[in-house]
Amino acid sequence: MLNLSQRHFILILSVIVGLLSGLAVVVIKNTVHFIQKIITLGFAEDLHKYLFVVYPLIGILITVFIIQRFIGRPVYPGIPFALFSISKRNSIIRRFRMFSSVITSVFTVGFGGSAGLEGPSVMTSAAIGSNIGRAFKMNYKVRTLLIGCAATASLAAIFKAPVAAIVFAIEVIMLDLTTASLIPLLLASVSAAIISSFFLGDDVLFHFTLVDQFRASDLPFYLLLGVVSGVISLYFSKIYLYIVGRFQSLKNPYKRALIGGLLMGVLLLLFPPLYGEGYDIVNAILNGKGDQLTQNTLFETDNSYLFLLFVVMVLFFKALATSFTIGSGGVGGIFAPTLFMGSVLGFSFSRALNLFGFKDVSESNFTLVGMAGLMAGVLHAPLTAIFLIAEITGGYELFIPLMFTGAIAFTTVKIFMPHSIYTIELAKRGELITHHKDKAVLTLMRLEKEIEKNFIPLSPDATLGELVNSISKSNRNLFPVLDKSGFLVGILTLDQVRDIMFDKSLYDDVKVESLMEAPPEQIEVHESMDTVVEKFERSGAWNLPVLDNGKYVGFVSKSKLFSAYRNLLVEFSEE
Repeated sequence: MLNLSQRHFILILSVIVGLLSGLAVVVIKNTVHFIQKIITLGFAEDLHKYLFVVYPLIGILITVFIIQRFIGRPVYPGIPFALFSISKRNSIIRRFRMFSSVITSVFTVGFGGSAGLEGPSVMTSAAIGSNIGRAFKMNYKVRTLLIGCAATASLAAIFKAPVAAIVFAIEVIMLDLTTASLIPLLLASVSAAIISSFFLGDDVLFHFTLVDQFRASDLPFYLLLGVVSGVISLYFSKIYLYIVGRFQSLKNPYKRALIGGLLMGVLLLLFPPLYGEGYDIVNAILNGKGDQLTQNTLFETDNSYLFLLFVVMVLFFKALATSFTIGSGGVGGIFAPTLFMGSVLGFSFSRALNLFGFKDVSESNFTLVGMAGLMAGVLHAPLTAIFLIAEITGGYELFIPLMFTGAIAFTTVKIFMPHSIYTIELAKRGELITHHKDKAVLTLMRLEKEIEKNFIPLSPDATLGELVNSISKSNRNLFPVLDKSGFLVGILTLDQVRDIMFDKSLYDDVKVESLMEAPPEQIEVHESMDTVVEKFERSGAWNLPVLDNGKYVGFVSKSKLFSAYRNLLVEFSEE
Protein backbone atom coordinates (compact mmCIF):
# COMPACT_ATOMS: atom_id res chain seq x y z
CA MET A 1 0.00 0.00 0.00
CA LEU A 2 2.89 2.34 0.70
CA ASN A 3 5.10 0.94 -2.09
CA LEU A 4 7.22 -0.73 0.58
CA SER A 5 8.59 -4.25 0.70
CA GLN A 6 6.75 -6.60 3.06
CA ARG A 7 9.71 -6.65 5.45
CA HIS A 8 9.69 -2.86 5.80
CA PHE A 9 5.92 -2.84 6.16
CA ILE A 10 6.18 -5.41 8.98
CA LEU A 11 8.57 -3.07 10.79
CA ILE A 12 5.94 -0.30 10.58
CA LEU A 13 3.26 -2.69 11.87
CA SER A 14 5.50 -3.74 14.79
CA VAL A 15 5.85 -0.12 15.87
CA ILE A 16 2.08 0.38 15.64
CA VAL A 17 1.51 -2.78 17.68
CA GLY A 18 4.04 -1.59 20.26
CA LEU A 19 2.42 1.83 20.60
CA LEU A 20 -1.11 0.43 20.91
CA SER A 21 0.01 -2.26 23.37
CA GLY A 22 1.71 0.40 25.49
CA LEU A 23 -1.50 2.44 25.47
CA ALA A 24 -3.49 -0.64 26.50
CA VAL A 25 -1.19 -1.13 29.50
CA VAL A 26 -1.55 2.55 30.45
CA VAL A 27 -5.35 2.27 30.29
CA ILE A 28 -5.43 -0.90 32.39
CA LYS A 29 -3.03 0.38 35.06
CA ASN A 30 -4.67 3.81 35.36
CA THR A 31 -8.17 2.33 35.49
CA VAL A 32 -7.18 -0.03 38.29
CA HIS A 33 -5.57 2.87 40.16
CA PHE A 34 -8.74 4.94 39.68
CA ILE A 35 -10.97 2.13 41.01
CA GLN A 36 -8.72 1.65 44.03
CA LYS A 37 -8.96 5.38 44.77
CA ILE A 38 -12.75 5.38 44.41
CA ILE A 39 -13.40 2.45 46.76
CA THR A 40 -11.30 4.04 49.52
CA LEU A 41 -12.43 7.63 49.01
CA GLY A 42 -14.38 9.10 51.93
CA PHE A 43 -14.24 6.02 54.13
CA ALA A 44 -12.86 6.16 57.63
CA GLU A 45 -9.64 4.22 57.99
CA ASP A 46 -11.09 1.86 60.60
CA LEU A 47 -14.10 1.10 58.39
CA HIS A 48 -11.91 0.45 55.36
CA LYS A 49 -10.00 -2.23 57.30
CA TYR A 50 -13.16 -4.32 57.30
CA LEU A 51 -14.53 -3.31 53.90
CA PHE A 52 -11.43 -4.48 52.05
CA VAL A 53 -12.31 -8.02 53.14
CA VAL A 54 -15.46 -7.97 50.97
CA TYR A 55 -14.08 -5.89 48.10
CA PRO A 56 -12.67 -8.90 46.18
CA LEU A 57 -16.09 -10.59 46.34
CA ILE A 58 -17.69 -7.45 44.87
CA GLY A 59 -15.03 -7.26 42.14
CA ILE A 60 -15.45 -10.92 41.17
CA LEU A 61 -19.26 -10.60 41.08
CA ILE A 62 -19.02 -7.51 38.85
CA THR A 63 -16.59 -9.37 36.58
CA VAL A 64 -18.87 -12.40 36.27
CA PHE A 65 -21.89 -10.16 35.64
CA ILE A 66 -20.10 -8.33 32.81
CA ILE A 67 -19.02 -11.60 31.21
CA GLN A 68 -22.48 -13.17 31.48
CA ARG A 69 -24.55 -10.13 30.59
CA PHE A 70 -22.49 -8.22 28.02
CA ILE A 71 -19.62 -10.34 26.67
CA GLY A 72 -21.42 -13.66 26.52
CA ARG A 73 -18.24 -15.67 25.99
CA PRO A 74 -15.55 -16.96 28.34
CA VAL A 75 -12.66 -14.55 28.97
CA TYR A 76 -9.73 -16.95 28.97
CA PRO A 77 -6.38 -16.47 30.74
CA GLY A 78 -4.17 -14.31 28.55
CA ILE A 79 -0.95 -16.18 27.77
CA PRO A 80 -2.39 -19.73 27.45
CA PHE A 81 -5.07 -18.50 25.06
CA ALA A 82 -2.52 -16.59 22.99
CA LEU A 83 -0.46 -19.79 22.69
CA PHE A 84 -3.58 -21.75 21.73
CA SER A 85 -4.44 -19.17 19.07
CA ILE A 86 -0.97 -19.51 17.58
CA SER A 87 -1.00 -23.32 17.52
CA LYS A 88 -4.60 -24.08 16.55
CA ARG A 89 -6.34 -20.93 15.31
CA ASN A 90 -3.90 -19.67 12.71
CA SER A 91 -2.95 -16.80 15.05
CA ILE A 92 -6.48 -15.40 14.70
CA ILE A 93 -7.90 -13.81 17.86
CA ARG A 94 -11.43 -12.47 17.86
CA ARG A 95 -11.85 -8.68 17.99
CA PHE A 96 -13.82 -8.64 21.23
CA ARG A 97 -10.73 -9.90 23.07
CA MET A 98 -9.09 -6.52 22.46
CA PHE A 99 -11.29 -5.11 25.22
CA SER A 100 -12.85 -8.03 27.12
CA SER A 101 -9.77 -8.64 29.31
CA VAL A 102 -9.41 -4.92 30.02
CA ILE A 103 -13.01 -4.46 31.15
CA THR A 104 -13.06 -7.52 33.36
CA SER A 105 -9.55 -7.56 34.87
CA VAL A 106 -9.72 -3.97 36.12
CA PHE A 107 -12.66 -4.88 38.36
CA THR A 108 -11.10 -8.14 39.56
CA VAL A 109 -7.73 -6.59 40.45
CA GLY A 110 -9.03 -3.08 41.21
CA PHE A 111 -11.24 -4.48 43.97
CA GLY A 112 -8.36 -6.42 45.47
CA GLY A 113 -8.48 -9.79 43.71
CA SER A 114 -5.23 -11.66 44.32
CA ALA A 115 -4.13 -11.76 40.69
CA GLY A 116 -1.99 -9.79 38.26
CA LEU A 117 -2.61 -7.54 35.28
CA GLU A 118 0.17 -8.95 33.11
CA GLY A 119 -1.90 -11.81 31.68
CA PRO A 120 -4.88 -9.61 30.71
CA SER A 121 -2.47 -7.03 29.27
CA VAL A 122 -0.80 -9.68 27.11
CA MET A 123 -4.20 -11.00 25.98
CA THR A 124 -5.37 -7.52 25.01
CA SER A 125 -2.12 -6.74 23.19
CA ALA A 126 -2.07 -10.12 21.45
CA ALA A 127 -5.58 -9.51 20.15
CA ILE A 128 -4.47 -6.10 18.88
CA GLY A 129 -1.49 -7.64 17.09
CA SER A 130 -3.57 -10.41 15.55
CA ASN A 131 -6.29 -8.08 14.29
CA ILE A 132 -3.81 -5.58 12.85
CA GLY A 133 -2.27 -8.48 10.94
CA ARG A 134 -5.70 -9.55 9.70
CA ALA A 135 -6.66 -6.00 8.73
CA PHE A 136 -3.62 -5.77 6.44
CA LYS A 137 -4.14 -9.30 5.07
CA MET A 138 -0.92 -10.64 6.57
CA ASN A 139 -0.27 -14.41 6.52
CA TYR A 140 -0.06 -16.76 9.49
CA LYS A 141 3.66 -16.25 10.03
CA VAL A 142 3.37 -12.46 10.18
CA ARG A 143 0.31 -12.59 12.43
CA THR A 144 2.26 -14.84 14.81
CA LEU A 145 5.17 -12.41 14.80
CA LEU A 146 2.80 -9.51 15.58
CA ILE A 147 1.33 -11.47 18.50
CA GLY A 148 4.89 -11.95 19.77
CA CYS A 149 5.55 -8.23 19.30
CA ALA A 150 2.38 -7.47 21.26
CA ALA A 151 3.36 -9.73 24.17
CA THR A 152 6.83 -8.18 24.20
CA ALA A 153 5.40 -4.66 24.13
CA SER A 154 2.96 -5.41 26.93
CA LEU A 155 5.62 -6.58 29.39
CA ALA A 156 8.03 -3.85 28.31
CA ALA A 157 5.39 -1.24 29.13
CA ILE A 158 4.53 -2.80 32.51
CA PHE A 159 8.03 -3.38 33.84
CA LYS A 160 10.00 -0.91 31.69
CA ALA A 161 12.29 -3.83 30.94
CA PRO A 162 12.44 -4.10 27.13
CA VAL A 163 15.23 -6.70 26.99
CA ALA A 164 13.48 -9.09 29.40
CA ALA A 165 10.27 -8.60 27.44
CA ILE A 166 11.97 -9.79 24.24
CA VAL A 167 13.37 -12.81 26.06
CA PHE A 168 9.84 -13.55 27.30
CA ALA A 169 8.48 -13.61 23.74
CA ILE A 170 11.18 -16.05 22.69
CA GLU A 171 10.97 -18.25 25.78
CA VAL A 172 7.22 -18.33 26.52
CA ILE A 173 5.49 -17.33 23.29
CA MET A 174 7.92 -19.67 21.50
CA LEU A 175 9.01 -17.27 18.77
CA ASP A 176 12.20 -18.21 16.95
CA LEU A 177 14.86 -15.55 17.28
CA THR A 178 15.84 -14.82 13.68
CA THR A 179 16.87 -11.74 11.78
CA ALA A 180 13.29 -11.40 10.57
CA SER A 181 11.84 -11.43 14.09
CA LEU A 182 14.50 -9.66 16.17
CA ILE A 183 14.10 -6.16 14.72
CA PRO A 184 10.26 -6.11 14.95
CA LEU A 185 10.49 -7.33 18.56
CA LEU A 186 13.00 -4.61 19.40
CA LEU A 187 10.88 -1.89 17.77
CA ALA A 188 7.68 -3.05 19.49
CA SER A 189 9.40 -3.32 22.88
CA VAL A 190 11.02 0.12 22.69
CA SER A 191 7.82 1.75 21.37
CA ALA A 192 5.77 0.39 24.25
CA ALA A 193 8.39 1.40 26.84
CA ILE A 194 8.41 4.95 25.43
CA ILE A 195 4.61 5.19 25.55
CA SER A 196 4.60 3.88 29.12
CA SER A 197 7.25 6.39 30.19
CA PHE A 198 5.40 9.23 28.43
CA PHE A 199 2.10 8.62 30.24
CA LEU A 200 3.31 7.10 33.52
CA GLY A 201 6.54 9.07 33.87
CA ASP A 202 9.45 7.47 35.65
CA ASP A 203 7.14 5.56 37.96
CA VAL A 204 8.13 1.89 38.04
CA LEU A 205 6.71 -1.15 39.79
CA PHE A 206 9.79 -1.74 41.90
CA HIS A 207 11.30 1.27 43.68
CA PHE A 208 14.66 -0.20 44.57
CA THR A 209 18.34 0.35 44.00
CA LEU A 210 20.78 -2.50 44.54
CA VAL A 211 23.06 -1.73 47.48
CA ASP A 212 24.48 -4.99 48.82
CA GLN A 213 27.09 -6.71 46.69
CA PHE A 214 27.05 -10.39 45.80
CA ARG A 215 29.40 -12.48 47.94
CA ALA A 216 30.75 -15.75 46.60
CA SER A 217 30.50 -17.25 50.10
CA ASP A 218 26.69 -16.97 49.84
CA LEU A 219 26.54 -19.15 46.74
CA PRO A 220 25.66 -22.44 48.58
CA PHE A 221 22.64 -20.71 50.08
CA TYR A 222 21.56 -19.40 46.67
CA LEU A 223 21.79 -22.96 45.39
CA LEU A 224 19.62 -24.15 48.28
CA LEU A 225 17.19 -21.32 47.54
CA GLY A 226 16.96 -22.66 43.99
CA VAL A 227 15.87 -26.09 45.24
CA VAL A 228 13.32 -24.56 47.62
CA SER A 229 12.05 -22.30 44.82
CA GLY A 230 11.50 -25.36 42.65
CA VAL A 231 9.52 -27.09 45.39
CA ILE A 232 7.37 -24.01 46.07
CA SER A 233 6.83 -23.57 42.32
CA LEU A 234 5.56 -27.13 42.12
CA TYR A 235 3.27 -26.49 45.12
CA PHE A 236 1.82 -23.34 43.54
CA SER A 237 1.29 -25.00 40.15
CA LYS A 238 -0.41 -28.09 41.58
CA ILE A 239 -2.62 -26.12 43.98
CA TYR A 240 -3.63 -23.65 41.27
CA LEU A 241 -4.53 -26.32 38.72
CA TYR A 242 -6.45 -28.38 41.30
CA ILE A 243 -8.50 -25.52 42.75
CA VAL A 244 -9.28 -23.92 39.38
CA GLY A 245 -10.33 -27.35 38.12
CA ARG A 246 -12.68 -27.85 41.08
CA PHE A 247 -14.25 -24.43 40.55
CA GLN A 248 -14.81 -25.19 36.86
CA SER A 249 -16.87 -28.23 37.84
CA LEU A 250 -19.43 -25.82 39.34
CA LYS A 251 -21.75 -24.90 36.48
CA ASN A 252 -23.38 -21.83 38.02
CA PRO A 253 -20.97 -18.86 37.51
CA TYR A 254 -22.51 -16.80 40.31
CA LYS A 255 -22.19 -19.71 42.73
CA ARG A 256 -18.52 -19.98 41.82
CA ALA A 257 -18.08 -16.23 42.35
CA LEU A 258 -19.81 -16.28 45.72
CA ILE A 259 -17.82 -19.23 47.07
CA GLY A 260 -14.49 -17.90 45.80
CA GLY A 261 -15.19 -14.37 47.01
CA LEU A 262 -16.14 -15.54 50.49
CA LEU A 263 -13.05 -17.74 50.75
CA MET A 264 -10.96 -14.76 49.67
CA GLY A 265 -12.59 -12.66 52.39
CA VAL A 266 -11.60 -15.18 55.06
CA LEU A 267 -8.00 -15.24 53.82
CA LEU A 268 -7.80 -11.44 53.76
CA LEU A 269 -9.18 -11.20 57.28
CA LEU A 270 -6.34 -13.42 58.48
CA PHE A 271 -3.64 -12.30 56.03
CA PRO A 272 -4.16 -8.72 54.72
CA PRO A 273 -0.91 -8.80 52.64
CA LEU A 274 -2.74 -11.11 50.20
CA TYR A 275 -4.85 -8.16 48.99
CA GLY A 276 -4.42 -7.16 45.34
CA GLU A 277 -1.36 -7.64 43.15
CA GLY A 278 0.97 -7.31 46.13
CA TYR A 279 3.62 -5.08 44.57
CA ASP A 280 3.42 -2.70 47.56
CA ILE A 281 4.45 -5.61 49.79
CA VAL A 282 7.30 -6.51 47.42
CA ASN A 283 8.57 -2.93 47.50
CA ALA A 284 8.33 -2.83 51.29
CA ILE A 285 10.43 -5.99 51.57
CA LEU A 286 13.00 -4.77 49.05
CA ASN A 287 13.43 -1.48 50.88
CA GLY A 288 14.00 -3.06 54.28
CA LYS A 289 10.46 -2.59 55.60
CA GLY A 290 9.49 -6.25 55.64
CA ASP A 291 8.88 -6.12 59.39
CA GLN A 292 5.75 -4.08 58.65
CA LEU A 293 3.98 -7.11 57.14
CA THR A 294 2.21 -7.94 60.40
CA GLN A 295 1.08 -4.38 61.13
CA ASN A 296 -2.70 -4.00 61.41
CA THR A 297 -3.18 -7.77 61.28
CA LEU A 298 -4.52 -10.25 63.83
CA PHE A 299 -0.96 -11.60 64.15
CA GLU A 300 0.82 -8.33 64.96
CA THR A 301 3.82 -9.29 67.08
CA ASP A 302 7.35 -8.30 68.05
CA ASN A 303 8.43 -11.92 68.36
CA SER A 304 10.88 -12.67 65.52
CA TYR A 305 9.95 -16.35 65.34
CA LEU A 306 6.19 -15.70 65.20
CA PHE A 307 6.80 -13.02 62.58
CA LEU A 308 8.75 -15.51 60.43
CA LEU A 309 5.93 -18.04 60.83
CA PHE A 310 3.41 -15.43 59.66
CA VAL A 311 5.50 -14.60 56.57
CA VAL A 312 5.78 -18.29 55.65
CA MET A 313 2.00 -18.65 56.03
CA VAL A 314 1.50 -15.66 53.71
CA LEU A 315 3.72 -17.43 51.17
CA PHE A 316 1.64 -20.62 51.19
CA PHE A 317 -1.78 -18.93 51.36
CA LYS A 318 -0.98 -16.63 48.41
CA ALA A 319 -1.31 -19.68 46.16
CA LEU A 320 -4.79 -20.30 47.56
CA ALA A 321 -5.81 -16.66 47.23
CA THR A 322 -4.78 -16.52 43.56
CA SER A 323 -6.50 -19.83 42.84
CA PHE A 324 -9.73 -18.66 44.52
CA THR A 325 -9.66 -15.36 42.61
CA ILE A 326 -9.19 -16.84 39.15
CA GLY A 327 -11.10 -20.08 39.72
CA SER A 328 -14.18 -18.26 40.94
CA GLY A 329 -14.49 -16.25 37.73
CA GLY A 330 -12.12 -13.35 38.27
CA VAL A 331 -9.91 -12.32 35.36
CA GLY A 332 -6.24 -11.93 36.10
CA GLY A 333 -2.84 -13.49 35.62
CA ILE A 334 -0.31 -15.41 37.70
CA PHE A 335 2.71 -13.27 36.82
CA ALA A 336 2.28 -10.85 39.74
CA PRO A 337 1.43 -13.59 42.30
CA THR A 338 4.55 -15.45 41.19
CA LEU A 339 6.73 -12.39 41.81
CA PHE A 340 4.99 -11.79 45.15
CA MET A 341 5.55 -15.37 46.31
CA GLY A 342 9.15 -15.26 45.11
CA SER A 343 9.86 -12.10 47.08
CA VAL A 344 8.27 -13.50 50.24
CA LEU A 345 10.15 -16.77 49.79
CA GLY A 346 13.51 -15.03 49.36
CA PHE A 347 12.81 -12.75 52.32
CA SER A 348 11.70 -15.54 54.67
CA PHE A 349 14.59 -17.77 53.54
CA SER A 350 17.21 -15.08 54.25
CA ARG A 351 15.49 -14.02 57.50
CA ALA A 352 15.63 -17.64 58.68
CA LEU A 353 19.36 -17.82 57.86
CA ASN A 354 20.00 -14.63 59.83
CA LEU A 355 17.64 -15.49 62.69
CA PHE A 356 18.98 -18.98 63.32
CA GLY A 357 22.61 -17.91 62.93
CA PHE A 358 23.51 -19.90 59.82
CA LYS A 359 24.79 -16.92 57.88
CA ASP A 360 24.53 -13.13 57.81
CA VAL A 361 23.07 -12.52 54.34
CA SER A 362 21.46 -9.64 52.44
CA GLU A 363 17.68 -9.96 52.71
CA SER A 364 17.07 -7.65 49.75
CA ASN A 365 19.38 -9.65 47.49
CA PHE A 366 17.75 -12.94 48.45
CA THR A 367 14.34 -11.35 47.92
CA LEU A 368 15.26 -10.46 44.35
CA VAL A 369 16.80 -13.83 43.61
CA GLY A 370 13.76 -15.56 45.14
CA MET A 371 11.55 -13.70 42.66
CA ALA A 372 13.67 -15.05 39.80
CA GLY A 373 13.55 -18.56 41.27
CA LEU A 374 9.74 -18.63 41.39
CA MET A 375 9.45 -17.16 37.89
CA ALA A 376 11.81 -19.80 36.54
CA GLY A 377 9.88 -22.56 38.29
CA VAL A 378 6.25 -21.53 37.84
CA LEU A 379 6.47 -19.95 34.39
CA HIS A 380 9.25 -22.25 33.13
CA ALA A 381 11.03 -19.11 31.99
CA PRO A 382 14.49 -18.98 33.62
CA LEU A 383 15.98 -16.54 31.10
CA THR A 384 13.06 -14.14 31.43
CA ALA A 385 13.44 -14.30 35.20
CA ILE A 386 17.17 -13.56 35.08
CA PHE A 387 16.94 -10.61 32.70
CA LEU A 388 13.82 -9.12 34.32
CA ILE A 389 15.31 -9.01 37.81
CA ALA A 390 18.63 -7.79 36.42
CA GLU A 391 16.90 -4.97 34.50
CA ILE A 392 14.61 -3.77 37.28
CA THR A 393 17.55 -3.53 39.68
CA GLY A 394 19.42 -1.32 37.22
CA GLY A 395 22.42 -3.59 36.92
CA TYR A 396 23.81 -7.08 36.68
CA GLU A 397 25.51 -7.37 40.07
CA LEU A 398 23.36 -10.39 40.96
CA PHE A 399 23.72 -12.14 37.60
CA ILE A 400 25.59 -15.14 39.03
CA PRO A 401 23.11 -15.97 41.84
CA LEU A 402 20.21 -15.25 39.49
CA MET A 403 21.60 -17.77 37.01
CA PHE A 404 22.27 -20.44 39.62
CA THR A 405 18.98 -20.11 41.46
CA GLY A 406 16.90 -19.82 38.29
CA ALA A 407 18.55 -22.82 36.65
CA ILE A 408 18.20 -25.03 39.73
CA ALA A 409 14.58 -24.01 40.35
CA PHE A 410 13.71 -24.72 36.71
CA THR A 411 15.50 -28.08 36.76
CA THR A 412 13.86 -29.09 40.04
CA VAL A 413 10.30 -28.38 38.97
CA LYS A 414 10.90 -29.82 35.48
CA ILE A 415 11.51 -33.25 36.99
CA PHE A 416 7.96 -33.41 38.35
CA MET A 417 6.13 -31.09 35.96
CA PRO A 418 7.44 -31.01 32.37
CA HIS A 419 5.11 -28.17 31.35
CA SER A 420 4.21 -24.85 32.94
CA ILE A 421 0.76 -23.67 34.04
CA TYR A 422 0.59 -21.80 30.74
CA THR A 423 1.21 -24.83 28.56
CA ILE A 424 0.16 -27.96 30.46
CA GLU A 425 -3.34 -28.20 28.97
CA LEU A 426 -2.07 -27.47 25.44
CA ALA A 427 0.64 -30.12 25.87
CA LYS A 428 -1.93 -32.70 26.99
CA ARG A 429 -3.94 -32.09 23.81
CA GLY A 430 -0.84 -32.07 21.58
CA GLU A 431 -1.43 -28.40 20.71
CA LEU A 432 1.75 -26.87 22.12
CA ILE A 433 4.24 -25.21 19.80
CA THR A 434 7.86 -25.62 20.89
CA HIS A 435 11.26 -24.60 19.54
CA HIS A 436 11.62 -28.17 18.24
CA LYS A 437 11.00 -27.53 14.51
CA ASP A 438 9.65 -31.02 13.76
CA LYS A 439 7.18 -30.97 16.64
CA ALA A 440 6.22 -27.37 15.91
CA VAL A 441 5.36 -28.18 12.29
CA LEU A 442 3.33 -31.22 13.31
CA THR A 443 1.44 -29.07 15.79
CA LEU A 444 0.62 -26.50 13.12
CA MET A 445 -0.66 -29.13 10.68
CA ARG A 446 -4.42 -29.65 10.55
CA LEU A 447 -5.62 -33.21 10.05
CA GLU A 448 -8.98 -32.06 8.70
CA LYS A 449 -7.21 -30.27 5.82
CA GLU A 450 -5.45 -33.45 4.72
CA ILE A 451 -8.48 -35.78 4.65
CA GLU A 452 -9.36 -37.12 1.19
CA LYS A 453 -13.01 -37.98 0.55
CA ASN A 454 -13.10 -39.09 -3.11
CA PHE A 455 -13.52 -42.77 -2.22
CA ILE A 456 -16.56 -44.79 -3.28
CA PRO A 457 -18.10 -46.50 -0.21
CA LEU A 458 -19.34 -50.08 -0.42
CA SER A 459 -21.93 -52.04 1.53
CA PRO A 460 -20.93 -55.35 3.17
CA ASP A 461 -23.83 -56.99 1.29
CA ALA A 462 -22.66 -55.73 -2.12
CA THR A 463 -21.78 -58.44 -4.64
CA LEU A 464 -18.54 -58.84 -6.55
CA GLY A 465 -20.35 -57.61 -9.65
CA GLU A 466 -21.38 -54.39 -7.89
CA LEU A 467 -17.83 -54.03 -6.64
CA VAL A 468 -16.42 -54.32 -10.19
CA ASN A 469 -18.91 -51.66 -11.30
CA SER A 470 -17.67 -49.35 -8.51
CA ILE A 471 -14.06 -50.04 -9.51
CA SER A 472 -14.79 -48.94 -13.05
CA LYS A 473 -16.09 -45.59 -11.77
CA SER A 474 -13.37 -44.94 -9.22
CA ASN A 475 -9.93 -43.44 -9.67
CA ARG A 476 -8.78 -44.88 -6.34
CA ASN A 477 -7.77 -48.46 -5.52
CA LEU A 478 -9.14 -48.33 -1.99
CA PHE A 479 -12.75 -48.66 -0.87
CA PRO A 480 -14.30 -48.12 2.58
CA VAL A 481 -16.97 -50.64 3.60
CA LEU A 482 -19.76 -48.99 5.59
CA ASP A 483 -22.91 -50.26 7.30
CA LYS A 484 -26.27 -48.57 6.89
CA SER A 485 -25.48 -46.04 9.66
CA GLY A 486 -22.22 -44.96 8.06
CA PHE A 487 -19.93 -46.79 10.47
CA LEU A 488 -16.74 -48.26 9.04
CA VAL A 489 -16.78 -52.06 9.16
CA GLY A 490 -13.76 -52.74 6.93
CA ILE A 491 -11.71 -51.71 3.91
CA LEU A 492 -11.12 -53.33 0.57
CA THR A 493 -8.22 -52.79 -1.82
CA LEU A 494 -7.92 -53.53 -5.52
CA ASP A 495 -5.13 -56.03 -4.82
CA GLN A 496 -7.55 -58.17 -2.81
CA VAL A 497 -9.89 -58.73 -5.78
CA ARG A 498 -7.47 -58.49 -8.72
CA ASP A 499 -7.38 -62.29 -9.21
CA ILE A 500 -11.16 -62.77 -9.25
CA MET A 501 -12.57 -59.50 -10.54
CA PHE A 502 -12.86 -60.82 -14.13
CA ASP A 503 -14.45 -64.16 -13.18
CA LYS A 504 -18.10 -63.38 -13.97
CA SER A 505 -19.27 -66.66 -12.50
CA LEU A 506 -18.50 -65.24 -9.05
CA TYR A 507 -20.19 -61.90 -9.56
CA ASP A 508 -23.45 -62.90 -7.79
CA ASP A 509 -22.05 -65.32 -5.21
CA VAL A 510 -19.11 -63.48 -3.66
CA LYS A 511 -19.96 -60.68 -1.22
CA VAL A 512 -17.82 -57.72 -0.21
CA GLU A 513 -18.17 -58.87 3.39
CA SER A 514 -16.08 -61.96 2.60
CA LEU A 515 -13.38 -59.92 0.87
CA MET A 516 -12.93 -56.94 3.17
CA GLU A 517 -10.42 -56.75 5.98
CA ALA A 518 -9.92 -54.59 9.06
CA PRO A 519 -7.72 -51.51 8.59
CA PRO A 520 -4.29 -51.79 10.26
CA GLU A 521 -5.01 -48.58 12.22
CA GLN A 522 -7.87 -46.11 12.55
CA ILE A 523 -7.52 -42.36 13.09
CA GLU A 524 -10.02 -40.29 15.01
CA VAL A 525 -10.67 -36.90 13.43
CA HIS A 526 -9.63 -35.01 16.59
CA GLU A 527 -6.31 -36.80 17.14
CA SER A 528 -3.05 -34.86 17.12
CA MET A 529 -0.64 -35.08 14.23
CA ASP A 530 1.94 -36.71 16.51
CA THR A 531 -0.47 -39.60 17.08
CA VAL A 532 -1.31 -39.80 13.37
CA VAL A 533 2.37 -40.06 12.42
CA GLU A 534 2.91 -42.74 15.08
CA LYS A 535 0.05 -44.80 13.65
CA PHE A 536 1.48 -44.60 10.14
CA GLU A 537 4.91 -45.68 11.40
CA ARG A 538 3.45 -48.50 13.48
CA SER A 539 1.20 -49.88 10.74
CA GLY A 540 3.41 -49.32 7.70
CA ALA A 541 0.26 -48.33 5.77
CA TRP A 542 0.11 -45.65 3.08
CA ASN A 543 -3.56 -44.85 3.69
CA LEU A 544 -5.55 -44.94 6.91
CA PRO A 545 -9.27 -44.28 7.48
CA VAL A 546 -10.37 -41.25 9.48
CA LEU A 547 -13.38 -41.68 11.76
CA ASP A 548 -15.58 -39.44 13.86
CA ASN A 549 -16.69 -41.57 16.80
CA GLY A 550 -16.74 -44.64 14.56
CA LYS A 551 -18.40 -43.01 11.56
CA TYR A 552 -16.44 -42.88 8.33
CA VAL A 553 -15.09 -39.44 7.30
CA GLY A 554 -12.45 -40.20 4.67
CA PHE A 555 -8.86 -41.36 4.28
CA VAL A 556 -5.54 -39.66 4.92
CA SER A 557 -2.48 -40.70 2.94
CA LYS A 558 1.13 -40.74 4.03
CA SER A 559 2.27 -39.08 0.79
CA LYS A 560 -0.16 -36.17 1.23
CA LEU A 561 0.99 -35.71 4.83
CA PHE A 562 4.64 -35.65 3.75
CA SER A 563 3.88 -33.06 1.08
CA ALA A 564 1.95 -30.84 3.52
CA TYR A 565 4.70 -31.27 6.13
CA ARG A 566 7.41 -30.20 3.69
CA ASN A 567 5.50 -27.14 2.51
CA LEU A 568 4.79 -26.02 6.06
CA LEU A 569 8.39 -26.66 7.16
CA VAL A 570 9.67 -24.45 4.32
CA GLU A 571 7.25 -21.68 5.29
CA PHE A 572 8.00 -22.09 9.00
CA SER A 573 11.77 -21.93 8.48
CA GLU A 574 11.95 -19.02 6.04
CA GLU A 575 13.69 -15.86 7.20
